[in-house]
Amino acid sequence: MAKDDVEMKDAKDDGKKDDDATVEEPPAPPDLLVAIEKNVVLIEKAVETSQTRLMMRALRNNGPIRKKADAEVLGRAVRKLLGNGGAATQALVAAALAAVGAPAAAPAAAMDVDGDGAPPPPPKDALPEVEIYVLTLCVSTLVRGRDFAGGAALSALLIPRLRAVQALRRALDPLSAKVYFYFALCHEKLGKFDDVRAQLFAAHRTAVLQHHEFSAAVLLNGLLRGMLEANLVEAALKLVSKTTFPETASNNQFCRYLYYTGRIQAIQLDYSDAFTKLMQSSRKAPANTALGFRLQVTKLTLLVQLLMGEIPDRSAFDGGGMRGELEPYLKLTQAVRRGDLLAYNKVVADYGAKFARDKTASLVRRLSQNVVKTGLRRINVSYSRISLEDVKTKLHLDSVRSAEFVCAKAIKDGVIDAVIDHDNACVKSKDVADIYSTIEPQKAFHRRVVFCLDVHNEAVKAMQYPPDAHKPKKALEDGEEAKDDEKQTDEELAKEIEEELGDEM
Repeated sequence: MAKDDVEMKDAKDDGKKDDDATVEEPPAPPDLLVAIEKNVVLIEKAVETSQTRLMMRALRNNGPIRKKADAEVLGRAVRKLLGNGGAATQALVAAALAAVGAPAAAPAAAMDVDGDGAPPPPPKDALPEVEIYVLTLCVSTLVRGRDFAGGAALSALLIPRLRAVQALRRALDPLSAKVYFYFALCHEKLGKFDDVRAQLFAAHRTAVLQHHEFSAAVLLNGLLRGMLEANLVEAALKLVSKTTFPETASNNQFCRYLYYTGRIQAIQLDYSDAFTKLMQSSRKAPANTALGFRLQVTKLTLLVQLLMGEIPDRSAFDGGGMRGELEPYLKLTQAVRRGDLLAYNKVVADYGAKFARDKTASLVRRLSQNVVKTGLRRINVSYSRISLEDVKTKLHLDSVRSAEFVCAKAIKDGVIDAVIDHDNACVKSKDVADIYSTIEPQKAFHRRVVFCLDVHNEAVKAMQYPPDAHKPKKALEDGEEAKDDEKQTDEELAKEIEEELGDEM
């Protein structure tokens, strides 16, 4: 009996150990195919009810799928959801399967059967929205794998199919914006943006005429990005002046538009407006995601601030995850603050390749004049009278004549308040005037007031209210759907911004 008890106890202990082992096992990963099918259900409902918000919800849920999808999952999704389409659909299916590297037909062992052993009924014809969604998922996977040639080819096949149904289907607008985004991005990465620029212009014109605001915003940003990458600044400036950014576009597209317009204005020497646009873009960008985009905005903002004659705060270089990337710009700022031309030249020589990769080399070269002006301002404050020879030595200029020209230009521009004594070859500084006796404080205060009012107006425009809030409630089901939409958290919105900004940067 004792032996039996011992055996029973051991069996219980073994069972307990097995249960513990079962509990400690990590949870199984979610089925991506099921997640894709759930998004397809949302898309079908969006088409049935003509509600764009359901399409946006499906695209928000698409982030984890895009990061984990592989050739096997995409092949199963394409064959299951699009396997019974017409000839045009089958051609797209074959191209998608070949692009992602999935087999053209499903293995016989992997086919599902019913309980009586009969094969399942053939799937119904997929909606155009479902077809474009699944194939866009293939394009995004190719872009994640840096296969831009495959992504460009597949997205080019999708665009004719998109045009055939886009005019009659309002819910397709967010999805078509995705297609055009990947189409422009892939051709830009391949260096073939000039080949598709006319096509993108035509698509933007059509989107504006049909009031497809998501597609219009994406196409406008894609055109601006491609033109700036090709150094077509004049053409980009003309495009900005002739177009209007859609007011109802998403926040991430507006961030991108502000960055591009700020970059154009910085190149065009309009530093004040460029700084305002870049600061707005920086404030609207997510704080914890889209690191690449925030880096680009921060670098350009720092250079514009230096070109305006201001020195950025040290805290601007200590952003999370950006300290190493901003080190060249910190050294550049230190050289400008000291007015040390030798230190500036050393920074440009050491980090010239990095500035060229960041597309900021032209702005960095303009800073040489600011370095000289800063040095002259320090000399003007420190000395009431100084010879041009000493100015040449302190500023590390080539000759006394160059020092004379630099001082004359600084006096004319109002950088320093002094006169040049040509007979004695020296510079005489005038008494420092009290700035508070001028209208400069009033101008500075006015600029701050205007900036605060602009921020307030942008915040009011960005406010969103539930649709039909002034009308009585409809059915209970519609009310619950509206509540589900209102439960979108800040984390989900940040993931959406990270998804699109991360692909581009």
